[in-house]
Amino acid sequence: MASESEKLRIDKYLWCIRVFKTRSLATEACKAGRVKLNGQNIKPSYVVKVGEAYTVQKGVERKVIRVIGLLERRVDAKTAVQFYNDETPVEETYAFKSVFQAPVLKRDRGAGRPTKRDRREIDGLQSDWWEEEK
Repeated sequence: MASESEKLRIDKYLWCIRVFKTRSLATEACKAGRVKLNGQNIKPSYVVKVGEAYTVQKGVERKVIRVIGLLERRVDAKTAVQFYNDETPVEETYAFKSVFQAPVLKRDRGAGRPTKRDRREIDGLQSDWWEEEK
């Protein structure tokens, strides 16, 4: 556990608390502008301060992380949770997951392969559902 006087880069911190799988992914995210402090992009070399809240975007998922403590090396997930607060709003936490859920179409067991007519009906149901979601 790092002392308060030590300087810790944001890319290393995000890697240590297991937001990113590798440090190079954390560095790339910072360079691409997916890590922000108060709406401003920050560089990978930005020095982390206890109490600051960072917005991290990974794909469609967006997290708000507040720093509680500093780490000098990567630790297991149970320990890492003690060094940050996840302040992501609840509505954003699950919003992206609903985008990928399509209706599950089931066929009767033993019905065999779908015929051309069956296939057109299935495609019609899926396209109807897709139009409703837009």
